[in-house]
Amino acid sequence: MGLEREGASVWRYYFLLVGMLCLKTYLVYRFVFSLTIRGAGEETLLIINSIGSILLLLGIGLFRKKSKPGLMLTVYFLLSILLYGDVLYYRFYIDFITVPVLFQFGNVGGLSQSTVELLNVYDPLLVLDSLVLFWLMKRWKLKPVSLSPVRKKKISIGAVGVFVATAAIALAMSPMLFEKSYDRELFVKSLGAYTYHIYDIGFNSFTSITSVFADDTDISDIQKFVEKKKVEASSYEGVAEGKNVIIISLESTQAFMLNESIDGKPAMPFLNDLKEDSFYFPNFYHQTAQGKTSDAEFMIDNSLYPLSGGSVFVRKPENEFFSLPEALKAEDYTTTSFHGNDREFWNRAEMYETLGYDRFYSKKDYDVSEENSINYGLKDIPFFEQSIPYLKELKQPFSAKFLTLTNHFPYLLEEEDTMMPLPETEEEVVNRYFATVRYEDEAIKRFFEDLKSAGLYEDSIFVLYGDHYGLSETYNTALGEYFGEEIGAVEHVMLQKVPLIIHIPGQEGKEFDTVGGQVDLKPTILELLGVEENPSLNFGTSLLSTKRQELVIFRDGSFVTNNLIYTENTCYNKETGKKTNRNKCGRYFGQVQDELDYSDKVIYGDLLRFVE
Repeated sequence: MGLEREGASVWRYYFLLVGMLCLKTYLVYRFVFSLTIRGAGEETLLIINSIGSILLLLGIGLFRKKSKPGLMLTVYFLLSILLYGDVLYYRFYIDFITVPVLFQFGNVGGLSQSTVELLNVYDPLLVLDSLVLFWLMKRWKLKPVSLSPVRKKKISIGAVGVFVATAAIALAMSPMLFEKSYDRELFVKSLGAYTYHIYDIGFNSFTSITSVFADDTDISDIQKFVEKKKVEASSYEGVAEGKNVIIISLESTQAFMLNESIDGKPAMPFLNDLKEDSFYFPNFYHQTAQGKTSDAEFMIDNSLYPLSGGSVFVRKPENEFFSLPEALKAEDYTTTSFHGNDREFWNRAEMYETLGYDRFYSKKDYDVSEENSINYGLKDIPFFEQSIPYLKELKQPFSAKFLTLTNHFPYLLEEEDTMMPLPETEEEVVNRYFATVRYEDEAIKRFFEDLKSAGLYEDSIFVLYGDHYGLSETYNTALGEYFGEEIGAVEHVMLQKVPLIIHIPGQEGKEFDTVGGQVDLKPTILELLGVEENPSLNFGTSLLSTKRQELVIFRDGSFVTNNLIYTENTCYNKETGKKTNRNKCGRYFGQVQDELDYSDKVIYGDLLRFVE
C-alpha cells in the first residue's frame, strides 16, 4: 500500500507539473507574445498546442524503469528558463530564440544595459515557481519509484496521440506550415514554443552539413532565376565613376524620424536638408532578421537575404561570396570598415576578411575613454572625428563603411549631449530615442564638415542607410500615443522604412518613389560607380531603374509592393490600409518563397564556390 500511495503521489506530481507549465506557457502566449489570433479555432489551438510536447518532455523523468520526480522537476525548470529566454528575446526583437542565436551570444555583446531594460518586475514568477514545486516534492517525500507499466504505456500513448492530433489540426489550418518554417510566429502559434525549439534544433543540425553534399548542379537553377530579375541600366550609370565610396550605417534609425520635431526642434535637421540635394528613397525598407546590423551589412555587401535564424556573419564566415568590396577591389579600390566597438562583435574581424576588406578599424584603433563612450562603445561624434586621420592616409579611390553606435537600444545619452526637447510618452525608451537620433544627425553633420576640410568631400559618393528598426512592436502603444493614432499591422510595416540617402556632390537631387530594400543597395551602388561585377549573383536590382519590379521581401515571408502589404497572413491595400482580396497578394507567394529558399541554398550550401 505504501508503494501504491507513493506511486499515486508521483502521478499527481507529474500532472501538477504538466498543468502548471501548460498554464504558464499559455499565459505567456496570450499576454507577452503579440500573436495574431483569428477566431475560436486559433484560440483553441493556442491553448492545446503545447500540451503534447509538455507531456512528452516531462515524461523524460516518468517513462523510466523507476520514475524520478527530481528529473521531472529539472526538466520543468529548464523549460521555464527556455520560456523566459523567449520572453526576454521577444520583448525587443518580436521573435523567438533560435539555436544559432544561442551560439552567437558571445559574439554580440552578451548581457548589457539593453538586457536590463527588458526586465519586468513580474519576471521571477516564470521561474521561481520551481522552488515551490521543489518544496512540495520534499513535503510529499517523493523518491524514484516503480510505477505501473500499463499506466505508463497508456500515458505515453496518450501524450503521443495529443501531439499528433495537435500537429494534424495545425497542418489542416496551415497546410504550408513546414514550407514557411521561417515564419516563427506561425510555427509557435500552431505547434507551440517547445515543439518549435525541437524543430529548430533538427533544422539547424541538417543545414549545418548541407554544404558537404552540395555540388555545381545546385547553383544552375538559382543562376537562371536571378538572371531573369536583371534590369537594364538607368541613365545614372557611372555618374560617380572613380569616386571614393563612403557608406554610413545609421544604427537603429527609422525613416519617420526624418520629418519629426518637438517644439519646433527637428530630430534630424542635417539629413533632412541633405536629402534635398541627394538621391532620396522614401520607400526603402530594412529586411534584417536575427542578425540585425550584421544582416544589413551582409545584404548591402552581397545582395543576398539574411538567414531566418542567427547571423551569416557568425554562422557562415568561411563561405565564398561575391561581395561589394571584392567588386571594388577589382577596380583598384582600397576597401575599409570603421566601427567604434570590439573587432569580435558580430564576428566582424573574420567575416570582413572573407568579404575582402583590406582594413578594419575597430575599438583598438581609437582613443576610447569613459568620457567619450556610452552604452555599446565610442560615441558617434568622437568616432567620426578620430576617423578623419585614417581616411586621409588611405590610397584613393577608397571605400569606407562607417557603423554608427550611439543610437542603439536602450538609447542612453548624457544630458549635455541632448540637443532637443523630448516627447513625453509613457515609455522612456521612446522618449530617449529622439535624443540619440538627434545626436547621430549632429555627428554626421560634423563629419561632412571635417571631410570638406580634409579635401575628401568633393570626390566622394555618400551612401547613408538605416540598418534596422529602432523601436520594435513592443513600443507601438507609446508610438501611437506620440502620433495620436493606433498603430495596426499596416502602420507597423510602414514603420519598417529606414532612410536611404545617396549624396553625390555636384549631382542634382531627386526623389525616387520606387519600393525597395537593403538587398537592392549593392547593385544600385555598382551602377552609380559604373562597375560591372563579374561573376555576380544578386537577388536585388538597382533602385535607379524604371523597369524594376517593386517588391520588398521580408525574412518571415511577408512583403510589400507599390500597392499591397502582406503581413500576418493577411493582404492589405497599401493606400487605404484595409484588408483586400488575398488573391491579389497570392500572385507573389511563389516568388517570395523561391527568393528566400534560393538565397538560403546559396548560403547553407556555400554554392558560390562552384561559380567560375
